[in-house]
Amino acid sequence: MITGILKRALIALTLASLVFVSGAGADDIKLPDMGSPADAVLSSGDESQLGRMIMRDIRRSGQVVEDPLVTTFFVVDDSRINAFALPGGYIGVHTGLIEATRSEDELAGVVAHEVAHVTQRHIARAIHANSRQSILTTAMMLGAIIVAAAGGSSDAVQGAIAVAQGTAVQQQINFTRTNEYEADRVGIAALADAGFDPYGMASFFEVMSRQTTTSPEMRAPEFLRTHPVTTARIAESRNRAREYPAVRSDDSSSYGIARVRMIVARFDTPKEAVAYFEKRPYDNQTNVERYGLAVAYQRAGQYWEALDIFRELLKNDKSIIAYHIGLGQTLVALDQPREALETYERAVGLFPRNVPLVLDYGEHLLQLGQAGKAHTMLLDLMNNVPPTPEQVRLIARAANEAGENAEAYYYLSEYRLMIGDLTGGIGYLQQALRLPELQEIQRIRFEARIDFIREFMTEEQLNMMQRDRPVGISVRNGD
Repeated sequence: MITGILKRALIALTLASLVFVSGAGADDIKLPDMGSPADAVLSSGDESQLGRMIMRDIRRSGQVVEDPLVTTFFVVDDSRINAFALPGGYIGVHTGLIEATRSEDELAGVVAHEVAHVTQRHIARAIHANSRQSILTTAMMLGAIIVAAAGGSSDAVQGAIAVAQGTAVQQQINFTRTNEYEADRVGIAALADAGFDPYGMASFFEVMSRQTTTSPEMRAPEFLRTHPVTTARIAESRNRAREYPAVRSDDSSSYGIARVRMIVARFDTPKEAVAYFEKRPYDNQTNVERYGLAVAYQRAGQYWEALDIFRELLKNDKSIIAYHIGLGQTLVALDQPREALETYERAVGLFPRNVPLVLDYGEHLLQLGQAGKAHTMLLDLMNNVPPTPEQVRLIARAANEAGENAEAYYYLSEYRLMIGDLTGGIGYLQQALRLPELQEIQRIRFEARIDFIREFMTEEQLNMMQRDRPVGISVRNGD
């Protein structure tokens, strides 16, 4: 996580996926030509714009998991076992898939496969391959991409393209199979280069395939329907993995913590989550399982039980940030603010600028009436670590509660820009410019930002902005 599931490796995995120069078998990897004729149909810029549009709608749907301790590229709250790639490099992982994986290597294998779909530009290449049929077919495929991608799978996109093509369905199916094998091959190289077990991808394929083989009456996981897995494909993945040195990779604590948080969240009631973790005798539980039980106790309002577990976990291992966060949250819930603040301060001293920790501390500083301190701390984080949209919304709230209204509008403008709403971003800056307490340095900064944003707006957006001046939106919510 970048923060959570694959903290120690997804950055390396992404970089490796973009380079692919080291490791055995690298000569077999065929990267698409940067001057590919696919650019004539869908350029890299067009792909990025399409991806931003789709991602904006996905965020608006409320399905993106905003838990700072559960963050890969982005996580979708969906129990179906699936992952997908969108145009422009957006990779989504369903909560159901995180739960279904048995190890961090398996999860990394799936992510590596999806990253390969992006780096190999399979969507643009599929469009180019089919554009030879007719302009009408290409137009139909572009429409299919938008509809299918919004549904959550790059492979579903390829299926939609096949349907749109009509008279050449078999040719498209073969092209899709080629894409899948190429994504496997490139993904395994990334997996090995990032320090994961290169067999992780094949291992997950086998688990999914075995589920439907042993239980034919069971509905096939979404992953198998969007990523068809055959015995030949599994064998090919295993053969490819043999070309790389064997790796013994232990699961990171962040993977286990993220996974149990998903398990707790899937239950309809907190009591059901507590019952799930209490089934196993406490003395026989791993630290990760005990953490899951403590989180379940938190959700059920059994804070004293959670407190005992978090204190025990921290006593045994102070290196796990989630334990510090859990203890701080529980102390706040038990109305012990002094002890809670001491817990957070110790943790921030040990892990400065850790994103999940600072965000959680900031939330509780606001709850405890210390908005000024929250604003200062969150601004320091934002200036040093690339922020997420939810992080920007939180600092906007902190600035507002601290009486920094102009800065609150500025942050909300940045939030709108991050989700692809350029007009809304300018609207907030215009509201800031109308504040009577605005300082001259702020006015200069905000006007310069407006000019910068306008350079990226279409003529239609600029005309619309002239006709309909953006209406003010609550500083607190920013929706």
